[in-house]
Amino acid sequence: MSEVRGGVLLLLLGLLYLGTLWPVQGALLVSRYDATTKETRGAIRSIQKRSVDDAKMVEVLSVTVHCTVASRFAHTVMTSSALNKANSSQEIFFEVDLPKTAFITNFSMEIEGQIYVGVVNEKEKAKRQYEKAVSSGRTAGLVKASGRKMEKFFLSVNIAAKSNVTFILTYEELLQRKFGKYEILTRINPKQLVENFQIVADIYEPQGIAFVDAHATFLSNELLPLVEKTVTDNKAHISFSPTLDQQRKCPECDGSLINGDFIIKYDVKRASSLGDIQIVNGYFVHFFAPPDLPHLPKNVVFVIDRSGSMSGTKMKQTRVAMESILSDVHPEDYFGIILFDGIIDLWKESLTKATEENVDEAIKFVRQISSRGSTNINDSVMKAIHMLQDDRRNKKLPERSVDMIILLTDGMPNTGESNLQRIQQNVCEAIGGNMTLFCLGFGEYVDYSFLDVMAKQNNGVARRIYEASDATLQLQGFYDEVASPLLSAVDLRYPDNAVDSLTPHHFSQLFNGSEIVVAGRLSENDMDNFLVEVFANGFEQDFQVQGEASVTDWDVIYPEKDYIFGDFTERLWAYLTIQQLLETSKSGPAEKKSNATAKALEMSLKYSFVTPLTSMVVTKAETEDGPSGPLIADKLTEEQRQQTDKQSATYLHSAPQTRSYMITAVAHHPTYFVDGDPHFMIELPEKEDALCFNINDSPGTIFNLVKDPSIGLLVNGQTIGDKMVAPDGKVNTYFGRLGVVHHTLGVRLEVTTEYITLSQDGQKVKLLWSDQASLKGPSVDLLLTKDRSVKVTLRDSVKFVILLHKVWKMHPYHQDYLGFYTLDSHLLSPSVHGLLGQFYHGIEFEVGDLRPGEVPEKPDATMYVKGHQLNVTRGWQRDFRKDLKKGENVPCWFIHSNGTGLIDGSAEDYIVSGLFNTV
Repeated sequence: MSEVRGGVLLLLLGLLYLGTLWPVQGALLVSRYDATTKETRGAIRSIQKRSVDDAKMVEVLSVTVHCTVASRFAHTVMTSSALNKANSSQEIFFEVDLPKTAFITNFSMEIEGQIYVGVVNEKEKAKRQYEKAVSSGRTAGLVKASGRKMEKFFLSVNIAAKSNVTFILTYEELLQRKFGKYEILTRINPKQLVENFQIVADIYEPQGIAFVDAHATFLSNELLPLVEKTVTDNKAHISFSPTLDQQRKCPECDGSLINGDFIIKYDVKRASSLGDIQIVNGYFVHFFAPPDLPHLPKNVVFVIDRSGSMSGTKMKQTRVAMESILSDVHPEDYFGIILFDGIIDLWKESLTKATEENVDEAIKFVRQISSRGSTNINDSVMKAIHMLQDDRRNKKLPERSVDMIILLTDGMPNTGESNLQRIQQNVCEAIGGNMTLFCLGFGEYVDYSFLDVMAKQNNGVARRIYEASDATLQLQGFYDEVASPLLSAVDLRYPDNAVDSLTPHHFSQLFNGSEIVVAGRLSENDMDNFLVEVFANGFEQDFQVQGEASVTDWDVIYPEKDYIFGDFTERLWAYLTIQQLLETSKSGPAEKKSNATAKALEMSLKYSFVTPLTSMVVTKAETEDGPSGPLIADKLTEEQRQQTDKQSATYLHSAPQTRSYMITAVAHHPTYFVDGDPHFMIELPEKEDALCFNINDSPGTIFNLVKDPSIGLLVNGQTIGDKMVAPDGKVNTYFGRLGVVHHTLGVRLEVTTEYITLSQDGQKVKLLWSDQASLKGPSVDLLLTKDRSVKVTLRDSVKFVILLHKVWKMHPYHQDYLGFYTLDSHLLSPSVHGLLGQFYHGIEFEVGDLRPGEVPEKPDATMYVKGHQLNVTRGWQRDFRKDLKKGENVPCWFIHSNGTGLIDGSAEDYIVSGLFNTV
């Protein structure tokens, strides 16, 4: 959208993760909706500074998270309180990241003794309330945003001077078992020190707790002892409550270390093949994951899209992922590979056993995949079905094995059969319930809803593969989830006369590390003969087990604690039932879809769940400008999330005087810099984290830092060394000379530790660091602060700051050096590269397995980035922009060995022959 008719753009700053509160004074900025103009960018920069000043007037009093888990059903309450210390009203924002699988069940806020409570309504009714508020000119909002694992709840309220506000958000979810463990993920970032900060989790598992592990991405070895963990046979208590001083980045800093994911993982004991059955308050739940089962052989056909849209990085990542997946195929498995665009090619006409020789041959085949042509999904999937059917008919596959197809595509069918419903019908009829179809949708342009329905119609699931540097790991991770089936055709049976309203109890497979959960309502209270039976196909023989369930008396097991809420089994049943009904409403038979939708809506309203059919209407407090209208919190479907990701606007807003507005969160763009020996830093505000690496080479080496061929921008840096080798033998290198060229603007800049030379249009200016100067030209502005810094702003392009680090002239080893900081790098083209430039448009990574490092305060971890698994260390790098002498410590994940695995290629690939050369 290039303009908002008759309107303006209100730019609100500051993102709040859990309990993060960020104030904005009144109406911030009114400007034309052309955020690319110089005037608007200047206003944005001005308002950013103002917002930071305003933030000091809001004190976050408390941030608490209390998660209670009863038999895998998690009930989480997030509470945040703040005080407006200003003499005028402040707008305070509350934003929480919560798991995508969770349903919001309650929200309230207390302002000056008045409590405002969110109410769950039918989505259409809520939408009418919203539209009515907009048409009457009252403030209203539509809250929609999401990430990969998390989605956001957002609210802003205007708080009077010297007043408090308390936000309380509650959500519930059934924890899903993956790879043999359950995970409770809490994302936190208070953005300031908090007097009362606490995370508490209480886990109650009558089945018995096998292990509990708790860690966080921000935990140093000093903070690790603050994670208190008490575990008995059937309950666990985990708490983390750092003091103000323990939250500080450094002794004199006001910045907080608390920034990232707090993760609890656990599993339960599994002694019975029947699983665990719990009956509480007229509802039962059955957890089935029998221990020590051998794997079933599987027969899998990989159907891989190689159409033109898969070119470049996606195709490369697919090849790397397939190579890794094929290397992990079990020797007893059979596999086939089908490549498709407008033409279908088979690796072999039949499935092949995964011998070492066959796997090696298949890996050579996938290494040669190249993109071309159009997209024929129908014929390629049908070919995979027929291949499995033919091999079954000809007895080429093990009798006791499971058949599956894994489809990977990034686009819409545009050749052959292109009608999506016809394709779904063709595939479903051909499979006939005899095999499982998994669909992986790569990137943002795939029709995810089409793949989702087609997978669920054939006993499988769909998964979005995000187009990012870790797409290879996403593909491998999905395959690992389904790589080891334990049972097929799993049928769980309960007494017909004793139960009704069962959730799904027939499953195509049970995979290693996962769990089947069935819940139901009891139709009679006599539990003396509650017989449970499970039938399935296992390895070499049928699996069959039966037993009688008994009532779990929670009051006896946990007499000293109000463990969660007495109807948790009923809510768990409702949670599963609503999910089943929502799936039926999308992929079930036509005659059942409308009934399923109506029932899901009825139950969502009854149990106050925010689902894709309901919205939570949050009435805001009245302001000095008059009454406020409702905000509406929605639960997004995956396809709605996909559309939301494509839109720049996070939520809609209408302000007084019946005008139409768009509120957009202004992105805090990353800062990329190199300073020190030469230490590279990539700050990632969206992740609230940073990466850093060092480059070690001989003095005099010239590295390319930034190269944008689309606009002709080049930044190179030449290293210098110490005056002499230190006693410890370490050779330190720094940047002592920088060269910048912008061919389009005709600008050439050279900066050394002694002088600055600027050339443009045949004119040349030379300045000494001892000067104080401000130069303004048609294409470049330069501001020199004596013996400190030079700020260079290129018209409609990047802005950067170069710092001069002066060292005592009589120092026996060190000498003056430069620091280079890039700002507004988002204005460069997608083709920008270089040691720094390659990160300008973001990088995806995951960090886990936190563990003690060589230095106590610097723990090690495992990072998954660009298809690599790296050992990284939590360290610090100093940002000298505010304090040239001491710098400000910035925590970062340090990548060893010259950034190997993080940077594209190796450090040697970035060496150039001259300060203004590209090679």
